[in-house]
Amino acid sequence: MLTSAHRTDVVIVGAGLAGLAAAHQLTSAGVTVSVLEAAPRVGGRMTTDLIDGFRLDRSGQLVDTSFPELRRTPGLGELVLRPFSPGVLVRADGRTHRVGATGTSGWGTGGRGTRGALTTARALANAARAPLGGALDQARLGAALGRLAALPADRLLTRPDRPVAETLAGRGLPTRTVEGFLRPLLVSLLSDPELTTSSRCADLVLRGYARGRLCLPAGGASAVPELLAAALPPGTVRTGVRAVTASTTAVATAEHGEFACRSVLVATGARAAADLLPGLRLPAFHPVTVLHHTADRPPLREPALVLTAGDHGPVAHTAVTSEVDPARTPPGRVLITSTVLGAAAALPTAELERAARTQLAAVYGTSTADWDLLTAHHDPDAVPAMPAPHDLRRPVRLLSGLYVCGDHRDSSTVQGALVSGRRAARAILHDLGALPSAEPSTPDAAAA
Repeated sequence: MLTSAHRTDVVIVGAGLAGLAAAHQLTSAGVTVSVLEAAPRVGGRMTTDLIDGFRLDRSGQLVDTSFPELRRTPGLGELVLRPFSPGVLVRADGRTHRVGATGTSGWGTGGRGTRGALTTARALANAARAPLGGALDQARLGAALGRLAALPADRLLTRPDRPVAETLAGRGLPTRTVEGFLRPLLVSLLSDPELTTSSRCADLVLRGYARGRLCLPAGGASAVPELLAAALPPGTVRTGVRAVTASTTAVATAEHGEFACRSVLVATGARAAADLLPGLRLPAFHPVTVLHHTADRPPLREPALVLTAGDHGPVAHTAVTSEVDPARTPPGRVLITSTVLGAAAALPTAELERAARTQLAAVYGTSTADWDLLTAHHDPDAVPAMPAPHDLRRPVRLLSGLYVCGDHRDSSTVQGALVSGRRAARAILHDLGALPSAEPSTPDAAAA
């Protein structure tokens, strides 16, 4: 029977990173919370499918050890991150080159300062087969990344905001460095092939890369939301409950009646949020398709992220995921994950996979004829676009009692989703009289 007997202080619609992060902040303050998730499990886009013993992420989103919110969010103390090799491998002009070795090897480390910049410069200057010029150009790149790593986030946010493609030439780096490394790196980190993204957002993402290490959550992307959900009070999260309307005092669901409350927080993706909250602006999206292959032998015996700069084909970046995180595969099996961005992501799977196989054969220097496709996951709304000018603090309080959060309210990253959840929780607690301030005070709150 439908009933309106469910009562709680706050109802959160959506059990992705933003909603779960908000739930932690609220329950820690003594507020009772019900998190309603339409899917059969938590995670939103950070979902990992189990197929034939393989743990396959639905998104190609990368995590960085420099994300401060990973350390700040309650419930993530047990999170294990598996780092890629320092820097990236760039496939360009028929050759593969290592470039941009930054950050430190430890999980949870912070900025690197002058010493880190010098270390990076030396590493790049000594790199073999440098595609970006000689040792001097390599050292310039290392020094530029070191300066960016040491720059406070609030300083970056005062810069003029333009499409990042228009600002690349002004980075003080040679064209070959920009086109051979900086552009393909930003394309992969932002999931934006045309680089229409806000230059401020791009600088924050690049700063995070310069300060930390790219990595994958051990066991799959779903490890992050699963840890958050497990650390909440029992019964807080209810899966398989689809919200159909939301107001300041109640959420009506399709089959589970009405949940009465004092405040409602919509923490879904941008499109679902716009359906529940008429009038909410719907952003454009960057589509993403993730291809998961298995093979008899690893085509690369290194946990490296490979960028396909200048290589003809649909894949933007690829990695032998089983080398990065062996827990994602059955014993002795190989997993290769490749990410397709832009218009190519919408191609029919058979056509896309044929083109990707041809490209990956050149990237890895081996035949892909015997590779098996485990799955191809396409998401047309994978990454909310952040065109210039972009507001990294879009309002989370719509009116007293009604709030919204998600990566579409901050930056379109794991960091942005967690920050928006914290901001929304603080706004709710402020309106309930539990906090004097509704906004976080830390200058890096919006940093990605």
